[in-house]
Amino acid sequence: MRLQSDRLEFRTYTDEDFHFLYSLLSDPEMIRYIGKGQTRDKNGALEFLYWIYRSYKENPQGGLLLLIRKEDGRRIGHAGLVAQNIEGADELEIGYWVARDYWGQGYAKEAAEALRDYGLQKMGRNRLISLIQPDNQASRKVAEYIGMTVEKEIVLSGKNVWVYAMGKEDNHGISYTGDEKTAFR
Repeated sequence: MRLQSDRLEFRTYTDEDFHFLYSLLSDPEMIRYIGKGQTRDKNGALEFLYWIYRSYKENPQGGLLLLIRKEDGRRIGHAGLVAQNIEGADELEIGYWVARDYWGQGYAKEAAEALRDYGLQKMGRNRLISLIQPDNQASRKVAEYIGMTVEKEIVLSGKNVWVYAMGKEDNHGISYTGDEKTAFR
C-alpha cells in the first residue's frame, strides 16, 4: 500500500527504522493505551517489527506503515489498517501512533482520515473499526473526527476497550469517490 496526505508520506518499515520503533515501544507515555500498556525492551521491539513484517505478507494492502513528515523527512509515528478478529468477526482496524514530540499537531487525524478513505474507497471495505481504551481521550477524538462512533465495549489483553466503528453509510456527507487530500499509488 502506497499512500500520502497533505503533510505525510506513508511507507513500509525497514530494518533501518528499528531504533525509531524501539523509541515508541520503550516510551511509557506512548504505550500507555496500547495493548497491556507495557513498554518493550529491544527484544520485544524486534518481535514487534517481525510482527509488522508478517502482517505485510498476510495482508499486502494493510499493516502498520511509518509516517514520514514530508517537509523534513522525519519519522513521526506509524499508522495503518490492521487485521483484527473481534469476537469471532474479521475486522480491519485503523490504528495510529504519533511520537510524543508531534502530539497536538493534527498528524493522527490526517493519517486516520487518509486510512479511512483508502480502506473504504480503494480497498472497497464496507466497515472499519478502531480499538480504543476509554481513557485515551486523544484517540477517541481522532476516531470521532473521522466519523466513527462507539459500537460496544469489549475486553482485550485484560483491558476494557471501546470498538469505534463506521461503514460507508456513515460517511456524514464525505464522498469516497475521490479525495483531493489523499493520493493513492
